Amino acid sequence: MKETRQRLKKTTKTIKPAYTVYAFWRRQKLSQKLFGTSGIRGIVNKDLTPELALQTGLAVATKTNAGKIVIAHDTRTTATTVENATVAGLLAGGSRVIKLGLIPTPVLAYATRQLKADTGVMITASHNPPQYNGIKLFNKNTMAYTQNQQDKIEQLIKKQQFTRQTYQKIGTTTTTTDATRSYIKAFEKVGLDRKWRVILDPGNGATCKVAPIVFQTLGCQVTTINAQPDGHFPARSPEPDVKSLKELCRLVKQLNAHAGFAFDGDGDRMVAVTEKGELAPLDQTLAAYAAYAIRKNKGCPIVTTIEASMCIEKMVQQNNGKVLRTRVGDVAVAEEIKRHSAVFGGEPCGAWIHPQFHYCPDGLLSSVLLLKALEDEDETLSKFIAKAPFYPVKKKSVECPSEAKIKVMRKMRGALHSVFPKNIGLTDVDGIRLTLAEGWILIRASGTEPFIRIKVEAKSVQEVEKIMQKCLSLVHEVMEAA
Repeated sequence: MKETRQRLKKTTKTIKPAYTVYAFWRRQKLSQKLFGTSGIRGIVNKDLTPELALQTGLAVATKTNAGKIVIAHDTRTTATTVENATVAGLLAGGSRVIKLGLIPTPVLAYATRQLKADTGVMITASHNPPQYNGIKLFNKNTMAYTQNQQDKIEQLIKKQQFTRQTYQKIGTTTTTTDATRSYIKAFEKVGLDRKWRVILDPGNGATCKVAPIVFQTLGCQVTTINAQPDGHFPARSPEPDVKSLKELCRLVKQLNAHAGFAFDGDGDRMVAVTEKGELAPLDQTLAAYAAYAIRKNKGCPIVTTIEASMCIEKMVQQNNGKVLRTRVGDVAVAEEIKRHSAVFGGEPCGAWIHPQFHYCPDGLLSSVLLLKALEDEDETLSKFIAKAPFYPVKKKSVECPSEAKIKVMRKMRGALHSVFPKNIGLTDVDGIRLTLAEGWILIRASGTEPFIRIKVEAKSVQEVEKIMQKCLSLVHEVMEAA
C-alpha cells in the first residue's frame, strides 16, 4: 500500500493529465444543468416545471427565428402540462406549431423532416419512472440537438434572452395525424418475406397503437400485451429489463412465437426475446447486428459508446469492419454516424440508429430490421445472437464528494497508466477508458450523484475480479491523495 501511494504520488507529478479529460468533464458539468444525455429531464413540478417548459419553448422560438415547430408526447400523465407550457412559449415567440399528439419519439423525429419543420419537440422521459418527464429537441435532419445547440438553448434560458412577439405576430397551432401514416409507409422499404409470429410489449407506452400496425402491415402474426396507453405504467416499468419482461419471455415460449419485442416508454429502445423465451443479451444482440450491417455494407464503420462490450469489436473486426467509440448518449452516437458516414450505430441499452432511414434511435425499426437480418442469414434469433461472445462484466460505485470529482478525474489518467503499464490504449471522450490485453476499464464521474463509477469487462470472471480490485484500490488511493 505504501509503495502504491508513493508510486501514485510520483506519477501524478511527472505525468501531466490530459486537458481533454478535465475540460470535457467540466464542460459537461456546466452545460448539463438542463440538458442530460437525452434532453431536459426531471421530476415534474420539481425539476421540470411549467415555467421551465415555457422558457424552453421561448428559447426554441428565438433560436429558430419563429420557425415551424412540430411537437408530440408520450403517454405520461404530465404530458399535457409540459406540452401546453412548451407550446405557450413557442407561440409567445411567434412559432408556427404543429401538434402531432401521442406518438413515439422516432415518429416525431421522422415527421420533423417530412413536414420540413425547423425543430421537433418531444415531450417524454423515455424509460424513466412515471413521475419524470422531459423535453427532447430534434433538428430538421431527424437528429437530436447537438451539444452546441443544447448549449445555445440553455444560454438563452439562463440569460433570459428571448424574442417575444407582439399580438400581431403571435404564433399559431394546427394538428395533424399524417405523421404516423408517413412513418408506417416508410417500412415498405424493408419488406419481410416470412410470416413471423411475434409478441409485442409496448409497456403502456407511446408504441401501443403504432407497433401492432407496423408489424401487421409487414405480414406478421401479432400478439400484444400491455398495449393500453397509460402514463402510470401499471403493467411494468417503462424501462424494459430482465425483471419487467418475465411475462413476455413466458408468453413467447408458451405461444411458440419466433420472437418477442419490448419497447420503452417513448419507443426509441428495443429489447428482444428469443424463440426460446429468453431475454436476448443486449451487448451480444448489438454486436451480432453490427456484424451483419458490416457484411451488408463492406467498408463502412459502425458506431457505439465507450461502455459497450468488447464483443462488438470481436464481431465487427471478424467481418473486416471498424468500430468507432464515442461518449454515452444517442446524440453522440448520431453525431459520429453522420460525421463518419457510418452504416449503423447503437448503445447496448437497445437504442439503435439506422441512418439510411433517420438519425433517431428507433425501437420499432430496429425490431423489424432484426427480423430482416434473420431472414437474410436464415437463422433463429438465438443462433444469430450466439455468434457474439459473452464476456463477464462488473460495476462498482465509489462515493466521492461532488467538489472532489474534477481533481480525482484529473489524477486518474496518470494513475491508471502506473497501475496498468501494459495497457493497449486510452480513450477519454467520456471519463477514462483503458484498454487491456485481457479486457478494459471505464472510470467516469457521475454527472448527477456523488460517485465515481467503475466498469470492468474481461475474458474471464477471475480477470474481472482481479482488475476491479486494482481499480477500487486505485480510486481510493487517488481520493486520499486529492
